[in-house]
Amino acid sequence: MSVKIGSVLARLGDFVVGAAPPPAARDRAAGAFLDTIGVTLAGSREPAAQIVQRVIAADGPGERSVPATVLGTPLHAGAADAALANGTAAHALDYDDMCFVSLAHPSAPLVSAALAAGEGSGASGRALVDAYIVGFEIEARLGVVMNPRHYRRGWHCTSTLGTIGAAAAASRLSGLTAAQTVHALAIAASEASGLKENFGTMVKPLHAGLAARNGVLAASLAQAGLTASEQAIDGSQGFLAAFDSERSDFAEAIGDLGARWEICESGITVKLYPSCAGTHPTLDVLLELKRGAGFTADDVDAIEVGVDAITPTVLIYERPSTGLEAKFSMPFCAAAAVVDGRVDLETFDGDRLTDPRLAAMMARVSMRVDPSLDASRPALTQARVTLRLRDGRVLARSADGARGYPDKPASDAELRDKFLACAARAIVRPQAEQALRLLTELDDITDVRTLTRSLCALA
Repeated sequence: MSVKIGSVLARLGDFVVGAAPPPAARDRAAGAFLDTIGVTLAGSREPAAQIVQRVIAADGPGERSVPATVLGTPLHAGAADAALANGTAAHALDYDDMCFVSLAHPSAPLVSAALAAGEGSGASGRALVDAYIVGFEIEARLGVVMNPRHYRRGWHCTSTLGTIGAAAAASRLSGLTAAQTVHALAIAASEASGLKENFGTMVKPLHAGLAARNGVLAASLAQAGLTASEQAIDGSQGFLAAFDSERSDFAEAIGDLGARWEICESGITVKLYPSCAGTHPTLDVLLELKRGAGFTADDVDAIEVGVDAITPTVLIYERPSTGLEAKFSMPFCAAAAVVDGRVDLETFDGDRLTDPRLAAMMARVSMRVDPSLDASRPALTQARVTLRLRDGRVLARSADGARGYPDKPASDAELRDKFLACAARAIVRPQAEQALRLLTELDDITDVRTLTRSLCALA
């Protein structure tokens, strides 16, 4: 099938193949690789990731596949299976980064797809970064047009938009032509799915893995000659229409692709708490109040949290029964901040759900939609917290964003400490330090396999 010059998908295909991202965009993308590979290593030990690992190990690599690394394990698999495993692991702890334009976790699928596609060809670190950026930009432009309606409808953007972004990244790394890339993106549009009803279960991280795998698969199929509709995105029965887009004019949204870079303007939010991003503004406030006022859990009578209208559609567990559910529970996360004075990887271990101190505090936490919050701000980014103490004091503070957001970026030390703490769950310290060194010099790596060799666990 020929591709019409001037079509939306033709514009995207040209961008994927020919885009030359500026240094600022490349710096942000390199930082995303560092953060995402760290959380992937930690997530490789989580039950959802290990189930996927067992399934792909049982299947074995395809006869004609080039083995790719399943991070944090001794396993290797075909590119699509490795992307599935790594994408699932990257999202397993909900510690991976966010973008509030796409309302997605962009890096879990993008990094996993890029590593899998790039490892087979021995791509350079620079090529990986460029591929990540073109995928990110397409996802973000889809987010501008489709959200918040698409997200509010129940679609998980990490999976729906992430599949198309991953296909773009894999197409770039696989050396597809612009015409082949059009077909890869159209194939990805039919692969996309992911329901928010599965938040708080093992399927949520699987969404990121499926997006990564399907992106790699779409690029491989297009390279092999599989064709698709050039109207798969913006046709009357295409992606935007079927997935309930807020607006329909995608051509306008991509008019300045390559001239304006969303990764620079909107940025990437790095998570400093391993829980849903909707909890982070509240957690910052509570931890700051606790440090400043010096109260204990026994001093607290009630915690009231005002949020935007979308947050309750994500934080759906008032009384969680598993660690995964707890990541999507404002009462649990707020209680942990007050009781423990921290929220980290250990906060969501299974035995914490039965801690009587947390149970008592959760009963004192309430969350409601606050209509006075700024409706022009991105969803999940605001909170108004009121803390009522038993001695009659009332502590109140509002938050617009949280630590790790683009306007409050994580420090180099915070990123380093997070990476090493995550990596320690899967690989030994010398490996982790070597991987950290390589990732901080990603542009200088001539073959990505130099990096992935440092990310394998010993058998």
